[in-house]
Amino acid sequence: MKIKQRASGVLLHITSLPSAYGIGDLGPEAYKFAEFLQQTEQTYWQILPLNITDKMYGNSPYSSISAFAGNIWLISPEILKEEGLLSSEDITPPLFPKNKCHYSKVYNYKTKIFKIAFQNFLNHHDQGSYENFYQENKSWLEPFALFRVLKKEYRGKIWSNWPQEIKDRNKKKLTVLQKKYQQQIQFEIFLQYIFFKQWENLKIFCNERQIKIMGDIPIYINYDSVDVWTNPEYFKLTADKQLEKVAGVPPDYFSKTGQRWGNPVYNWDKLKENKYKWWIERFSHNLKLFDLIRFDHFRGLVAYWEIPADDENAVNGYWVQAPANDFLKTLHKKIPDLKLIAEDLGEITPDVYETMEKFNLPGMRVLLFAFGQDDPKLTHLPHNYIENCLAYTGTHDNNTVCGWFKNEASKKEKELLAKYMGHTPSLKTVHLEFIQMAMSSTAKIAIFPMQDILGLGEKSRMNLPGKTNNNWQWRLLEQQLNDTTKKLLTDFTLRYARKNQ
Repeated sequence: MKIKQRASGVLLHITSLPSAYGIGDLGPEAYKFAEFLQQTEQTYWQILPLNITDKMYGNSPYSSISAFAGNIWLISPEILKEEGLLSSEDITPPLFPKNKCHYSKVYNYKTKIFKIAFQNFLNHHDQGSYENFYQENKSWLEPFALFRVLKKEYRGKIWSNWPQEIKDRNKKKLTVLQKKYQQQIQFEIFLQYIFFKQWENLKIFCNERQIKIMGDIPIYINYDSVDVWTNPEYFKLTADKQLEKVAGVPPDYFSKTGQRWGNPVYNWDKLKENKYKWWIERFSHNLKLFDLIRFDHFRGLVAYWEIPADDENAVNGYWVQAPANDFLKTLHKKIPDLKLIAEDLGEITPDVYETMEKFNLPGMRVLLFAFGQDDPKLTHLPHNYIENCLAYTGTHDNNTVCGWFKNEASKKEKELLAKYMGHTPSLKTVHLEFIQMAMSSTAKIAIFPMQDILGLGEKSRMNLPGKTNNNWQWRLLEQQLNDTTKKLLTDFTLRYARKNQ
């Protein structure tokens, strides 16, 4: 994909939108934010994965029980009310904090109102569009719905600890279970139908205003997922379907023991044998949701760090080659209009860049990584940017610019930053100067986390990698999208010729 238009956009996940219901959702505030993007001449709205989240996995959008199912917790109660599935009394929320997501309370509250909406749907609504959705998505929808029901039945146990015939997906047993849990399964399918319907309407609204949605696909899947349960042959598991090898990254400057992520690594031989069917279905599914896709941990497509599952850390891992060229060639042949962005952060080897160049994949440049050493050839310094890339102040995994400047940047980093800029920035202006550097660069796309546009500090960061609690909670306040913020972003966008066209 070659980026043609010089443009800019904002990184803000749906959960971070304002809402009275404890979490950002696909309701009125999402439409208001789309209008904010239009008013400020933005072209892109970047979000995080839309996969269903679970408190068991830290509510992370990168840790899901399904690569296909949508995040039902983003369903808007207000739209359910507009459609006659709920009443005003039904959706009256408890007192939620406005500045952060309170996931446990949200899950309890929304589960309760979803059950009411489902009964009203069964009793009073035409189910034609529901049936169409079911038929179009049944290949992943049926196993997912049963998986969700069984997870509840077995009190959250991992699928590999379920009774043997269910673990092994005995056809007769599955038929019995589908009949036994028919209504519960239909409830799960109903929630997916509602989620995708609400998302499709929001995306249409954005596209009508020339706003493009940039989505995100995590490379790895949870072991405890419907995908591994239904396709164990695509992952490196033991004969008894236990984890054999897991993913991570090697020891480096930041960690002497590396990172052990714990996701199962792919059996690429088997995937290749089946012409990457699962991957192609996954990309095709996501291409319906997004206008372009950021592929998280792209380097894992070229070579990945494989760790014995019994190891507690990543020290004894080793690099394993993946068939990147064959896979990407097949993928582009099956999906010619695929617009793919490679997340190429971290320790990237020449073979990764060669693959990106061969398939013309834009990568990422992040200003927070630009001042760690005194080297004018550093990739993340603005004067080294190429046109076919995306420039960021920071990402969802970084501190905010102001948080970094105040709490993380070393004396050396601040000196290098001052030397590069020609003056010493202040805490009050550093975020604006980072935005200006990205906006004025040759990168065709410049993206900014909403926190950096607002100049917020460390408490507003979205995620702290390696920390399992209190991530993914930050929320935008409605009053922060004021005229001052609009003027600031619009002025930058027009000044550096990034107007939405």
